[in-house]
Amino acid sequence: MLASEKNRLHKVLTDGGIRLGVVVSDIHGQSARAMIKALIQGATPQEVLSLASHRLKASREEILDALQGDLSACHRFVLDEVMHHIEALEAQIARFDTRLLDGLALQQHALALLQTLPGVDTIGAALLLVEIGDDMKAFGSADRLASWAGLCPGNNESAGKRKSGRTRKGNPYVRRVLCECAHAASRTQCALPTKFQNLVVRRGHKRSIIALAHKMLRIIYFMLSRGTYYRDTATDYEALSVQRNAARWIKKLIKFGFLPDPA
Repeated sequence: MLASEKNRLHKVLTDGGIRLGVVVSDIHGQSARAMIKALIQGATPQEVLSLASHRLKASREEILDALQGDLSACHRFVLDEVMHHIEALEAQIARFDTRLLDGLALQQHALALLQTLPGVDTIGAALLLVEIGDDMKAFGSADRLASWAGLCPGNNESAGKRKSGRTRKGNPYVRRVLCECAHAASRTQCALPTKFQNLVVRRGHKRSIIALAHKMLRIIYFMLSRGTYYRDTATDYEALSVQRNAARWIKKLIKFGFLPDPA
């Protein structure tokens, strides 16, 4: 519903000649939303331009040109109603997310473990825990968990010939969340995109996503069984973290007197 309302807002802006989506990567970001609200209030393009963030890649001239539209009173009325509906839906989703995370207060360790897997965010980890729990003894093995979730390939064999088999029926919620996580993981810097790229040439995009979701579910099983975080075979995340934050950490150590000031 939220995605539908956001698309409707973009369509109304385009109908009024406002091409903000051309110069802004996300028209629902903080800067773009402030500009849209100013347009709804009847501000001029020059006044709206002053609300644009300096971090936008587009130049001031390009943004000003994109704001040269002809919004009528009807356009502004519809935009105002849609914007209020979007903000109400976002507030409702935030309340749901808060209630979901509060209900997992006793599973914070498992929640933190799942978030170390590339492609899995806080809400994705919470939804997976709600469905599969943190006790993997209930499934017995990773294969049984994959079969229960409906992420294992079907067995279609006749006269010694193995034919293409569809995935089995299983838990649709786990399968949907893992497929979304697999899409995100396929664009990260780890070993998972390599598996996806090796499969997508031969099996196609959809089957490769299912295969990647199956692999991620097996990884989740062993992570929760052993109580260990994800360790990637291709990327050392601890070394990357040290490399990115070493300068800031050293400044903090010097500031609080743990290291001598080189100056």
